[in-house]
Amino acid sequence: MNTNSSVICIGELLIDFFCTDVDIDLVEGQNFEKQAGGAPANVCATVVKLGGNALFSGKVGNDPFGHFLRNALDEVNVDTSMLVLDHEHPTTLAFVSLKANGERDFVFNRGADAFLTENDLDKKRIMESSILHFGSATALLVDPFQSTYLHLMQAAKEEGKYISFDPNYRIDLWKGKNDRFVDLAKKGIALADFVKVSDEELKIISGMNDVSKGITVLHQFGAAVVAVTLGKEGTMISNGQNSALVPSISVNSIDSTGAGDAFVGATLYQLAKEDEPKKVLQDFENLKGIISFSNKVGAMVCTKVGAITALPSHEEVKQFR
Repeated sequence: MNTNSSVICIGELLIDFFCTDVDIDLVEGQNFEKQAGGAPANVCATVVKLGGNALFSGKVGNDPFGHFLRNALDEVNVDTSMLVLDHEHPTTLAFVSLKANGERDFVFNRGADAFLTENDLDKKRIMESSILHFGSATALLVDPFQSTYLHLMQAAKEEGKYISFDPNYRIDLWKGKNDRFVDLAKKGIALADFVKVSDEELKIISGMNDVSKGITVLHQFGAAVVAVTLGKEGTMISNGQNSALVPSISVNSIDSTGAGDAFVGATLYQLAKEDEPKKVLQDFENLKGIISFSNKVGAMVCTKVGAITALPSHEEVKQFR
């Protein structure tokens, strides 16, 4: 069993400012709560909380917010030795408020995360890991980060690394540019061993409303394994030969923030323990067991408020009924 392998997550680490005023937009909002955000950081935190090793690679500003974010990851024992502090650009900030009808008011101040370059990466160290996860919501938006991200995926593929990809579509970030998002997501899917999408993302990327047909399209793009998260219904998993709906557990959901990232983190935590993660993909019964555990972790995150703060330990997952 491979116990020392790291999962490395490449992407954004940012500040989410959540408006705590009820049913109000950002014009009227007065009170905000600062939280560490960024999907790849959530995945790293999940791996570590469950008992694995994970390293985060990305860029924040060399400012109070950047230091807050590094401390937040250090506190949960994520390896931050490859987190770059940018002296020229401030930390990326997102401001969010929720209306009573569920609509979000969203303002995104893009900063340092957009400026991760290939020179910022320790490629030798990255290629020593067994699993690389590309789950950034912001990486594909603009260069230099976009090129850095896709070039690293390509290099990892050539090295035979296990590649996980979550396109992490955010409607607020891709307004009027959906076609561009689809083109770039296809490039990521073509390089990936494991692709996780929501049912909404599956429809956007594949152009299919039917889940099974959409999964077939993603396999045609090049994905080895496709996991489609369907909320409380569970996860549709396919390795190209077999497919099945793996049910989730029933919980009283309070806050679904970070549930998808926790699902991915739990999956990668389990795969990192295998000597040959790629072989696991062909053993469909084993794969279903892995997804069942990951569904449970994702569901448990929904029972508490917050993303990183809601993550369970391995012992809590085992004991959860």
